[in-house]
Amino acid sequence: MFWAKKFVSFWLLPVPVCLALLTIGVILVCFTRRVRTGRALLVAGTVLLLLFSNKVVSTWLVRPLETRYAAMPELSANATPPESLAACQYLVVLGGGHTDAVGLTPLTQLSPSGRARLVEAVRLLRVLPAARLIVSGPGSGTNVSHASVLARAAESLGVERGRILLVETARDTEDEAGAVWKIAGSAPVGLVTSAWHMPRAAALFRKAGVSTLPCPADFSVRQNHDFRWSDLTWDSASLERSTWAVRERIGYLWVWLRRKV
Repeated sequence: MFWAKKFVSFWLLPVPVCLALLTIGVILVCFTRRVRTGRALLVAGTVLLLLFSNKVVSTWLVRPLETRYAAMPELSANATPPESLAACQYLVVLGGGHTDAVGLTPLTQLSPSGRARLVEAVRLLRVLPAARLIVSGPGSGTNVSHASVLARAAESLGVERGRILLVETARDTEDEAGAVWKIAGSAPVGLVTSAWHMPRAAALFRKAGVSTLPCPADFSVRQNHDFRWSDLTWDSASLERSTWAVRERIGYLWVWLRRKV
């Protein structure tokens, strides 16, 4: 079921959809008599690619996800944290991916999302001296687990090893929620993940019985206060942002159909 979900969701994402439409369109135009259908597919693939890679469209797609929960405020080392944050006995960082490239430090091995999530958790731990850090992510083959890379990166940022707990078997957010519930029980937990992933993650954690405080990080929408013509253009970052937005909606639909949220 897990791999079937991954396979189906992959082919519904912007890049695979657009490439499939363009490829089929070229084949129909060049090698069959269905030229009209092929041209229609070529137009559809091109239009979708232009839309998904546009800054305005990608921002419109991801903004509802990223504005669901506010970011934690700026906190100095001696500041009194908000009451809801101060009550947290655990901070959990959901897996964000890494590379196994030899010669890179653990912090450098992390993906941009993984690094942003971890840095936010370490920032919050500075004002939560009694809280423990839970890091999550499985390994691949004989490679070290993502949780292990996160733990070593957290140590490099000054977190004591004794404060870190690893969840190395959870393959997706639903599994992570169940694993964290086994560790934390009813204790308040600060949930740190990318802002675009937070609505689905928070819903799954609450469904699992975890007392969850959303602490979003890795915001992708950072618009200028003033209007700039460049805000209307296209780039690869926008295509990536659209992909996150589509993936999250597919993921939420999947767990909703299974009555997991």
